[in-house]
Amino acid sequence: MIWTVTLNPAIDHIIYLDSFEEGTVNRSAKEEYCFGGKGINVSQILHQLGIESTALGFAGGFTGIALEEGLQKQGLHTDFIHLEKGVTRVNEKIISQVVTEINAPGPAIEEDALKDLFEKMQNIQEGDVLVLAGSLPASLPFDTYERFLRAVEGKGVRTVVDAEGDSLLKTLSCRPFLVKPNQRELEELFNVSCSSLDEILSWGKKLQEKGARNVLISMGEKGGVLLWEDGRIYRALAPETEIISAMGSGDSMVGGFLAGFLEKEDPEYALALGIAAGTATACSRGLAEKTTIEEFFNVTKGMTCQIEGGN
Repeated sequence: MIWTVTLNPAIDHIIYLDSFEEGTVNRSAKEEYCFGGKGINVSQILHQLGIESTALGFAGGFTGIALEEGLQKQGLHTDFIHLEKGVTRVNEKIISQVVTEINAPGPAIEEDALKDLFEKMQNIQEGDVLVLAGSLPASLPFDTYERFLRAVEGKGVRTVVDAEGDSLLKTLSCRPFLVKPNQRELEELFNVSCSSLDEILSWGKKLQEKGARNVLISMGEKGGVLLWEDGRIYRALAPETEIISAMGSGDSMVGGFLAGFLEKEDPEYALALGIAAGTATACSRGLAEKTTIEEFFNVTKGMTCQIEGGN
């Protein structure tokens, strides 16, 4: 079983405009509501690729009910903690010539609710995968993800962390199976600017030195790289396509990678499927569907190779 954790899920209200002008009335050409958050997005991509998961997290108020019901109608398995106070956040995404995002903070998570989530995590068993993705609510300490990893330590669980800053760095001593920063996040972790692939790989190796077993780095239109724990390094180029929005593409990459790795346990194959899923979402309105992912996978298989290291 794959378990995804989204501590601060959201309903995204996406507004499409032919043009956007501040300080005046704008008429939307189209709008839609998407139920998500980074871990939930991973679950949605896995579902598209035929792999079931259970989405864990917190849901608050009438928007939390709408979130859970919406995900269940899509066929996802959810097991949220329902908060006594606060409501699940609604984020505004304005898509015109550029993408403008207004993200709400979300509800405060009280200690009792956090304890309830820890109890649900006791159901995670040997051979399962635990995905921790997204920002932490302001009410939770930055070592929360580390505490989750400690809770499953020694159980034979593959752990995946897609987070930023200290909340990611604190997990590295737990030797997570996979961490997935994008290039910007990697640069911010070490306060550097990477102008070449060699520099990106060098700082990716620093994450391995700190404890990450495998490091998956997304680089937008330049594709991604994968540093494997035995020294092998893989590079995948992203197919050229018209980008509608990069929202959710990194989460899609994680979902595609996991689907590929669980299918064949081949990191090169998994990277190609991860890049395909991320690219498919970037050129879709919302998260990618299976047919679009498969179309890009037929291309990315030929654009992925080992570039360094290994036995």
